[in-house]
Amino acid sequence: MCGIVAYVGYREAFPLILKGLKRLEYRGYDSSGVALLEGDKLNIYKKKGKVSDLESELAGKHLTATIGIGHTRWATHGEPNDVNAHPHYSNNRRLSIIHNGIIENYASIKQNLVKKGHVFLSDTDTEVLVHFIEDIQNETGDTLESAVKLALKEVFGAYAIVVMSADHPGQLIAARKGSPLVIGVGGDEFFFASDATPIVEYTKDVVYLDDYEVAVVKDGKLNIQNLDNTETIPYIQKLEMELETIEKGGYDHFMIKEIFEQPRSIADSMRGRLNAADAHLQLGGLNGYLDKLAAAERIVIVGCGTSWHAGLVAEYLFEELARINVEVEYASEFRYRNPVIRKNDIVIAISQSGETADTLAAIELAKSKGATIFGVCNVVGSSIARATHAGAYTHAGPEIGVASTKAFTAQVTVLTLIAIATAKRKGTINEEMYRQLLAELENVPQKVNEVFENASRIKEIAFIFTYARNFIYLGRGLNFPVALEGALKLKEISYIHAEGYPAAEMKHGPIALIDEDMPVVFLATKDSSYEKIVSNIQEVKARKGRVIAIVTEGDTLIPGMVDFVIEVPKVHEILTPLLSVIPLQLLSYYIAVMRGRNVDQPRNLAKSVTVE
Repeated sequence: MCGIVAYVGYREAFPLILKGLKRLEYRGYDSSGVALLEGDKLNIYKKKGKVSDLESELAGKHLTATIGIGHTRWATHGEPNDVNAHPHYSNNRRLSIIHNGIIENYASIKQNLVKKGHVFLSDTDTEVLVHFIEDIQNETGDTLESAVKLALKEVFGAYAIVVMSADHPGQLIAARKGSPLVIGVGGDEFFFASDATPIVEYTKDVVYLDDYEVAVVKDGKLNIQNLDNTETIPYIQKLEMELETIEKGGYDHFMIKEIFEQPRSIADSMRGRLNAADAHLQLGGLNGYLDKLAAAERIVIVGCGTSWHAGLVAEYLFEELARINVEVEYASEFRYRNPVIRKNDIVIAISQSGETADTLAAIELAKSKGATIFGVCNVVGSSIARATHAGAYTHAGPEIGVASTKAFTAQVTVLTLIAIATAKRKGTINEEMYRQLLAELENVPQKVNEVFENASRIKEIAFIFTYARNFIYLGRGLNFPVALEGALKLKEISYIHAEGYPAAEMKHGPIALIDEDMPVVFLATKDSSYEKIVSNIQEVKARKGRVIAIVTEGDTLIPGMVDFVIEVPKVHEILTPLLSVIPLQLLSYYIAVMRGRNVDQPRNLAKSVTVE
């Protein structure tokens, strides 16, 4: 999981690449580097740590170039240090490369190259690839473009690469397989990046590379071919992203900005799809597939992390509303199990980035079995969007904070829309229920704003629990996945050990952990499980646990039983996760900040997981 930026044109390349790396730092932040063609010399500068460390290292240096490549890394091969940072040189130091992905057969290639006299400086698979390209060029006498294609035919794994040569000023060669790469097309200039965030400031015209495509910029022109030299006409798309969406906008962190953006992102996920006054609900991305979805005997949902939790919410939604059997799978385990997939199954793949490698692998397996695949993702033009038969974008806007917040609620919103539309088509809900759900869903953004009125109270509670080393989150029904998501948020950004459980499972083991030092967060909104949750709270209090309860506004019973209460507005039970998760996001954020954590870039994590 790494961030790629490259530029060729008339501007100074270094400041542009540096700014791009900062915008992509959520993809990896254990080291970074740039390669610049300064005159006829190819110079590489790289540094362990954040992009700011590289910036400090190069402060005051006169770096003049109009072509360059840059990279921010999340380590896969070799520990994070200056040597393993990208870019990497070829053996003769005339080529340099940046790479996102994994070359699985790098060891055997490296062994052959060592026999030929190649000397390697790093532990990375990426350095092996650029040496391999140079070796092919030396052996065949072919052009650099041909050598890149021949090398890529021999490697196994995933890659997005950009190659620069000291012998070809003004030329950049890029290719992808399984890792994202977008090309910005400007006036006499071209931009390459892992996503559009470094590009949007300069141009709205972009080309998304497909797998096995190779893009060559030479003499101010863009040419795209596949590995078999078949040329394709670049399809230029317009970016809808606005620059302000990738800036902090006065907030201390991207995470808190994105938490507070949720009324807008939830509304954007419904815009053009739902009009409660007219009882209108239509998802254009499912046109032609809704009957098939309504007729499905089984839905299989695949996702990872927060997306898996959104899938668990969807399991309840589809089974409750549409009466369809649902199974939710970790995408990372799905492909290795030889799962039972039938041709009439619907598989829903959920991913914020649309590039999650495990989820893409699950999609390919399900497609090979003849299943129909729906995608739910946030990034237009992403790999999952292109690999699926149909689906829906969440329209949450860019999410820079590594710990996902608005992506979760946007995914749940879209999955709720799909479940309601399916139930209506299938006839498993009546007209009154249909209209009620649409009306309540339309009011959710305003109710999220009401939750934010409790932010100062949540901050006070967070201060009390900064000491904690463990947390337990408990919920029932639709609030069980929310408990899992709350625990994940806390452990991701504060490094406090936290676990989520179905509340009824507490007495089957976890209750042994309860004492006066154990904080327990209960999702205790008024729903069909309310009385059972009250009993579970009593069990914890009997063992001196310290209880924080998320309750429905106006509840008079639970506040008298627990230590701390956070209220959320009343909403239809089906829509509860969209509100009950918000206090948990804020609680995690405030605890992490008070513990001095880097909430936007938590250790060992990267945003877009493009390796398996």
